[in-house]
Amino acid sequence: MTMASVRHRDREPELEHDLGRHLTLGYEPLEMPGSLRYLEHGIPTPLVRWHQHEECELHLIVETRGKLFVGDYIGHFEPGNLVLTGPRLPHNWISSDGSAEVVHLRDMVLQFSEAPLRQAGAEVGELHSVLPLLERARHGIEFFDMSDVARDALVRIKNSHGMARYGEFLMLLDRLARCTDYRLLSTVQMQSFDDDASLAQISGIVSYLTEHSAEQFTMGEVSERVGMTESQFSRYFRRATGNTFTDFVNRLRINRACQLLMETDRYINNVCYDVGFNNVANFNRRFMQIKGMTPKDFRRQAEARFGNKN
Repeated sequence: MTMASVRHRDREPELEHDLGRHLTLGYEPLEMPGSLRYLEHGIPTPLVRWHQHEECELHLIVETRGKLFVGDYIGHFEPGNLVLTGPRLPHNWISSDGSAEVVHLRDMVLQFSEAPLRQAGAEVGELHSVLPLLERARHGIEFFDMSDVARDALVRIKNSHGMARYGEFLMLLDRLARCTDYRLLSTVQMQSFDDDASLAQISGIVSYLTEHSAEQFTMGEVSERVGMTESQFSRYFRRATGNTFTDFVNRLRINRACQLLMETDRYINNVCYDVGFNNVANFNRRFMQIKGMTPKDFRRQAEARFGNKN
């Protein structure tokens, strides 16, 4: 395989199929013994929150759409979204549609320890290809055109035991390692929190900002809500999310703007104010900075790719 055949998707500029919702924090419960843990999440559930853990995690969305947070990355998800996160990389899937409804199977999740794979990869030639995959996972990886393969494999893993189960896992891992259509998500490897209280606090802040991103507020007002000075809050927020407070809010607003540009016929100037910006020039500048194109170009590309709005 030549380097020219590998399609590494850039984070920016990008045209994403937009969406958005809210969560909090929690560690997934221990299941059966072994180095693999298969889980299924519905919504609502206290388990689906901004969180981190020592295991790698493969996450396949089955139903709902929403906002995706991986490290400092903020994007969108819909059914078929497939993401691999590395150890202690904070992540969160916030469903935005049907929030009042019960969804019994929103996502299929596979957690596994990377240490045995790294050790085996250093000694077993057939597993060498896994090592670069594990390195990329430290930033979070979104895979494209792999959802059917992943879902079939996860079902087989769910229904298998012992060596057969691990064999199915290795075959899935091999497919992911050989996948050339992917993109890395987080630009930084996050500094993790070691206590649940800190995770719960940043989870609450992220949830609040996600729900109220279209409203007008200052960092001082938010820092006061959590009992910090502005300087304390600024350092804390940057360490927790990889973004400054302003950049984080701007990303939330631009992602919401993308959704409105794709799904409605509202004038671009109206979209600017709908999502929380109070200056069209600033909105256009931030949009170009984050998406690599103007709002007008984004809408044109969306219509060409996904068709006219209903």
